[in-house]
Amino acid sequence: MKNKLLISSAPNLGLLILRIGIGIMFLLHGFPKLMGGLQTWEFLGSQMSVVGINFAPVFWGFMAAISESLGGLLLILGLFTRPAAFLMLFTMLIATLMHLTNGDGLKGASHAIELGIVFISVIIIGAGKYSLDHLFFYRKES
Repeated sequence: MKNKLLISSAPNLGLLILRIGIGIMFLLHGFPKLMGGLQTWEFLGSQMSVVGINFAPVFWGFMAAISESLGGLLLILGLFTRPAAFLMLFTMLIATLMHLTNGDGLKGASHAIELGIVFISVIIIGAGKYSLDHLFFYRKES
């Protein structure tokens, strides 16, 4: 019985560990960008030129910083997990394209690609049972 309980909760525990670990890293990585101000946001937003978007770089940079920092916090909490993961996936897509167009190759882009794969998985799987999404948005079946 004990093994059956452990096995049945293992995927949710694994998702919790993944969400908290990746969320903390993104919070730590994104918060300095968020606090970096206009100059940092303009630099980050200028990377959108890899997809032909050359207007409002401060806006796009701010959105990337919010995506990483607030997205990391939402991932930790398991709140609005799929939308947060989608925005973080988009940020990783732009980071991947930036590395590839700068000539960094797959080695330079690998971190963004790996995280993109993680976010695709989270979008598909969701936050799991140990999350605020589960608490607030999923009714218990009678």
